Amino acid sequence: MEQRRFGLTQREVPVVGQGTWYIDDGPRPVAIAALRAGLDLGMTHIDTAEMYGEAELVVAAAIQDRREEVFLVDKVLPQNASARGTMLACGRSLLRLATDRLDCYLLHWRGEYPLEETFGAFEQLRKAGSILSWGVSNFDENDLDQAWRAGGKGHLACNQVLYHLKERAIEHAVIPWCEKHGVAVVAYAPYGHGYFPGPDTPGGRVLQEIAAHHRATPRQVALRFLLRWPNLFTIPKASSLEHAVENAGAGDLRLSSAELARIDQAFPLGPKPRRLPVI
Repeated sequence: MEQRRFGLTQREVPVVGQGTWYIDDGPRPVAIAALRAGLDLGMTHIDTAEMYGEAELVVAAAIQDRREEVFLVDKVLPQNASARGTMLACGRSLLRLATDRLDCYLLHWRGEYPLEETFGAFEQLRKAGSILSWGVSNFDENDLDQAWRAGGKGHLACNQVLYHLKERAIEHAVIPWCEKHGVAVVAYAPYGHGYFPGPDTPGGRVLQEIAAHHRATPRQVALRFLLRWPNLFTIPKASSLEHAVENAGAGDLRLSSAELARIDQAFPLGPKPRRLPVI
């Protein structure tokens, strides 16, 4: 599994990790087994959030004897992101995850509390050893400018954002901003959250043809296209062993410049939207 430096941290993190949104919708033993299989396959970056129902409990069970392997990321809801609320939310998440620290802690999206207040709490948590780094999620370039000023140079580890073949808005400004400032970009919902191109669509046929050439799958090709950016990581959900194996297969896949150009043409970037797309 290919690894990259995670933003301004000193950690090397696999380019394909494991998301956990809705992972508790099915049988819990299956979800736990899928996460553990992902760890075996090198997908040691696990992302969760206090918003994700009982996902933190699923993660806790999956990593209970493997914590040292894992780059563990969690998120605080904006309504909890006051100075005191952030500290309390982190404590609750640590308790549910049965761990003493998070490798990265994110503000899930912007809310009413000043960024200086939330980031001040993040820094207190970092100095206490409860978190090792911190970042944001669903921030556009203007939000990122404000976050950089509010948190101080060199503290913002990552920005987690929506990114898939049919939604490439972050390529306009967010990815370039993050590249310039050494901030990691983490793509969530990289398969389109239920809208992956079907095999009978023009784009889907392109993915099928490229996948066949590499003895890969269209989903692996799609992930690898996103990962052409050097500061990008992705966290597809795997709720079954089969999904975990498929996701991990994108970690070492290599696409030619001609293949990347075909995908780019099949799924055009489109104009820059007025607001950053989120789900």
